[in-house]
Amino acid sequence: MSINETVGRTPDETATTRTPFDLVLRGEQVLTSEGIAPREVGVRDGKIIAIEPLGAQLEGERVIEVAEDEVLLPGLVDTHVHVNEPGRTEWEGFESATKAAAAGGVTTIVDMPLNSIPPTVNLEALNIKREAASKNVYVNVGFWGGAVPGNKKDLRELHEAGVFGFKCFLLHSGVDEFPSLSVDEMEEDMAELASFDSLMIVHAEDSDIIDNSPQPSGAVYSGFLESRPRAAENTAIEQVIERARKTGVRAHVLHLSSSDALEMIRQAKAEGVKLTVETCPHYLTLLAEEIPDGATAYKCCPPIREDANRDLLWKGLEEGIIDCIVSDHSPSTVDLKDVENGDFGVAWGGVASLQLGLPLIWTEAKKRGISLEQVVSWMSVNPSKLAGLGNKAVIEAGRDADFAVFAPEETFEVDVENLHHKNPISPYQGKALHGLVRRSIIAGTDVDFQTPHGQLIRREN
Repeated sequence: MSINETVGRTPDETATTRTPFDLVLRGEQVLTSEGIAPREVGVRDGKIIAIEPLGAQLEGERVIEVAEDEVLLPGLVDTHVHVNEPGRTEWEGFESATKAAAAGGVTTIVDMPLNSIPPTVNLEALNIKREAASKNVYVNVGFWGGAVPGNKKDLRELHEAGVFGFKCFLLHSGVDEFPSLSVDEMEEDMAELASFDSLMIVHAEDSDIIDNSPQPSGAVYSGFLESRPRAAENTAIEQVIERARKTGVRAHVLHLSSSDALEMIRQAKAEGVKLTVETCPHYLTLLAEEIPDGATAYKCCPPIREDANRDLLWKGLEEGIIDCIVSDHSPSTVDLKDVENGDFGVAWGGVASLQLGLPLIWTEAKKRGISLEQVVSWMSVNPSKLAGLGNKAVIEAGRDADFAVFAPEETFEVDVENLHHKNPISPYQGKALHGLVRRSIIAGTDVDFQTPHGQLIRREN
């Protein structure tokens, strides 16, 4: 490993003398709120206590010397992860998902309320999920609640129990135990959430438009793309904006893929609608024109669209219309991806990319002249703000000591057999990427992939 560790004790210290810090990190490139600069970071009891110019010689029980080709980053925050445990742990589980997160520099995830069984739609289900996660998480894990028909009475209780907000679908979710809301039902739940200042996050595709579009089948990707037209997203996003404006709720559009919606989002934000928006690595790095026939690893909903659309999404990020980049890590078994037949109408729709998000986005950002600082803002600072995690995402005094050591110029080729998520399938197989996460640190403790040190976290008041 390229990081050197030393013991920070001098020979005349006695066994009873306590050095000032549990951990000191030193490097020429440390990304703080002031940008990348030579710094030393002192950590005690899992918190960042001091940040000083390099050369200050802070003393610690342990010292990590960050190598010249590495940047010390705040740990990333991914607010869109489907872990699926319990109930569909063969798709993904807390151990495999959080190892994948740590290997990708993600030190905090927020788990979606589906596709686990039971879904997180009441307090009992939340407690079942927390119990499943309690002993085997390698990064910090929080939970979204679900808004489904009939559970309005459960929303406040889930909020008080610490969920970060509530997810709903405006069309079939893909699993029967998490039914969708009508637009009017969404508005009713939005009004309820606004009464205690919670957040509604929405899978925004219009079910009527999709039901009346050509149904997907066969191995040709263009047929699947036609089955999920941009109009379905655009219409649903318009409905989210309208009902958020009416209720005053904080609303968030999940996994934006249609660049057509950017102008209405910009206008809504300008007039004061409490709206945020995310997109995902697959929409920013993959192209519909390049998807081979039968390559169902690429299937996700909403779909990967064309090159021109991708460029406009990047422009939307740079202009601040899109706030966050998150994974929408939505794995399944290889069988469910229908790899053998390659039928886009049959295959499960979801991309597993939790471990690869940072190098994927950095590789593309470099080509576009976008700084690493900006990438971290999209992948850590803004998702943290979305979830209200004021103690994460920035290297500054008082925040949690969650870090990623990143070598931005190192290259590697994606091999699914080296990824930690449970099922070895990825549309990125064989892709050459820039940027390798060499180390992740949770609350001042290294992720060693042997002993889980992650914590279950709750919404901050």
